[in-house]
Amino acid sequence: MPGDFNPATGITPPKFQPNYSTYKSPYGPKYTVQTNLRGWTFKSVSRLGMTLASFGGVAGFFALFFFSDIPRVRKDIVQKIPIIGPHYIKEIPASDNPF
Repeated sequence: MPGDFNPATGITPPKFQPNYSTYKSPYGPKYTVQTNLRGWTFKSVSRLGMTLASFGGVAGFFALFFFSDIPRVRKDIVQKIPIIGPHYIKEIPASDNPF
């Protein structure tokens, strides 16, 4: 067939697949994919990542509500939280306004 011949390599691919596998010596090197890097496996890295993400989420939650009395944080961030946002809306009555 003219379509099977590859002019760049000059090779015609075989028409059949061989039913045998290549020989692998039992005395040769045993190549494997490296599953750890300096003792860190994927399981230990993922466990550490989940732990750090948990602590980071708790620290962010704490920082957000610790600084919620700062007017800029209260107006730009905390008031936009769906359920608890209206609790942080603080309106000054006209009688307390000095101007």
